[in-house]
Amino acid sequence: MKKWARRRMTKNNKKIFIITGLSGAGKTKALQTFGDFGFYCVDNLPLALFEHFAQLLQNRKEKNIALGVDIREGKDLKTLPRIIEELKQNGFYTYTIFLNASDSKLVQRFSETKHKHPIQKKLIAAIAQERLQLKPLQNIADKEIDTTNLTLGELKEKLSETLNLTKQSEMQISILSFGFKNGIPLEADLVADVRFLPNPYYIAALRDKTGLAAPVAKYITAFPETKQFITKYTDLLKFLIPKYMKEGKSYLTIAIGCTGGRHRSVYMAHELAKTLREGGFTVSEYHRDIRQ
Repeated sequence: MKKWARRRMTKNNKKIFIITGLSGAGKTKALQTFGDFGFYCVDNLPLALFEHFAQLLQNRKEKNIALGVDIREGKDLKTLPRIIEELKQNGFYTYTIFLNASDSKLVQRFSETKHKHPIQKKLIAAIAQERLQLKPLQNIADKEIDTTNLTLGELKEKLSETLNLTKQSEMQISILSFGFKNGIPLEADLVADVRFLPNPYYIAALRDKTGLAAPVAKYITAFPETKQFITKYTDLLKFLIPKYMKEGKSYLTIAIGCTGGRHRSVYMAHELAKTLREGGFTVSEYHRDIRQ
């Protein structure tokens, strides 16, 4: 790496997060979480290939990379602090996260998964040896996370805080309108039925229009229960979404249905999406049966 042309650090430079720690402490789950956040992830890349890999990254579009490093590197692990320093000198932003857990929790996890420890010794002895070998990495880590008592959702939340990501950006939220006559969408996590509203289909001037048309919107909003539903259901969603995020859910599809999927459900889905966006959430909007 020392042969590289030195570059000044800029906000557009590549970011490399190195995930390491004890076997069974959650490195694989952490990398999956980074993947959910849009990172390009590589697990167990040999340290001998770091220089070549970093050079390749300079010409790729990925800005955020997460690399998993663990005890399987053996004696080469002692070179990681030097590699990290050289990455910094060559314009990469690096951040090392060390995952830890108690001996009893690690024993429990290995017993539950039936996985073998990378160090071929009795489990307690293997954990002790691994702690000793990883101590230099633990000492240079920018962040240490103890996963002993963390659920997957809580680990994701801690990683999100470390990455300084807003909670809204952790989950991909989709608002989907549909018609019950064509079946409930299989991908729906939450389903709301708005067939309690008067149907514009029975108004001749509105029948061929959709819920996105101003005359249909005017007709639907003339009923007080329309605004009441939007207010109450939005309040429910604002309560539920952070709960789903805490449990580690990455995708949430909210389906709004009416009879045909062209009028009431379309209008309601559009208004709910707009209201959630105004509340700071990232929301996509899709109308499945609008052209039926």
